[in-house]
Amino acid sequence: MITAQRKRLRKISEKPDLFDQLPDDLVLYILFKLSSSASCPSDFINILITCKRLKQFALDPLVLSRVGVKTFAVKAERWSDSAHQFLKQCVNAGNREALYTLGMIRFYCLQNRGSGASLMAKAAIKSHASALYSLAVIQFNGSGGSKNDKNLRAGVALCARAAVLGHIDALRELGHCLQDGYGVSQDIVQGRRFLVQANAKELALSLRSMLTWKPQQQHVDEQQNLHYACSVMGTTITGCPLLSDFGCNVPAREVHPVNEFLKEWFESRPGMLDHGLRLCSHSGCGRPETRPREFRRCSVCGTVNYCSRGCQALDWKLRHKVECVPMEQWQGALEDGGDNGIGGMVEIEEGEDVALVE
Repeated sequence: MITAQRKRLRKISEKPDLFDQLPDDLVLYILFKLSSSASCPSDFINILITCKRLKQFALDPLVLSRVGVKTFAVKAERWSDSAHQFLKQCVNAGNREALYTLGMIRFYCLQNRGSGASLMAKAAIKSHASALYSLAVIQFNGSGGSKNDKNLRAGVALCARAAVLGHIDALRELGHCLQDGYGVSQDIVQGRRFLVQANAKELALSLRSMLTWKPQQQHVDEQQNLHYACSVMGTTITGCPLLSDFGCNVPAREVHPVNEFLKEWFESRPGMLDHGLRLCSHSGCGRPETRPREFRRCSVCGTVNYCSRGCQALDWKLRHKVECVPMEQWQGALEDGGDNGIGGMVEIEEGEDVALVE
């Protein structure tokens, strides 16, 4: 009896593994599809630690070239050499998101300006809109160099290219540049047109979020989507007036993981921002100054600073509109900045106490 049971167990254990019988091309194709849809880094890590065969195919350049942005959403506190190496593997496979993410981290966090800018440039060549916009911000501010390294015309050109690809912040920045004649010939009408386009895209993203709502989501998500619906229907709800130009009251769009990384990196390492360097006051940005007085500050209160007019416009609608209090020495010097009463920005040189409004 015992011998018969052992024989049956031996026969069961000797059955071939069906996974091992799958053709290599099929496994590679499945991982190729899965790599772009991972919702967090652990989704892809779980593939790597499942078995040797899956790890081998998961690290294939074809799969790494399609790894999605959420796979790179590593927390700043968990940054390590292995995370750096994985990003470099994806970069070598030609992954656009990896080029942009590692470029931003090297440029701002690791202070390797040349390598970071080069990686972002490679992503920009591949028509990565966020990389084009980030390079534009670097050109506007002369980041990584001196004030003389600013190239406003190059910044406008990069913004225009990112705007063509539908980047909302680039549309806003380009609109403000045209309105102010900043780095380009002034064209107020065209500038307003770009600002309206940016608001329209913001509205479209909000409506898409409402339409893709799923009943099984948590109660918080249900309240947010109720907030969306009431906002679109015109019901008054207190909240974030991101689309105040259209009378809508909806939450801000999702922040790119690399911006979250920058913010966490510098907030957890206060010693990195020495010599009076500051973070951009827009909560969804995370960019730091690379030299003192690089960013411009609000011309009304002088208490907040921004890397770009795009970040200023967003932060104005998100929170600063209700917090901005004029400084006494600037009373009478306030002016409308062309976006629902938003003030201008002033550039303060080192050693100066007060600057004129632009």
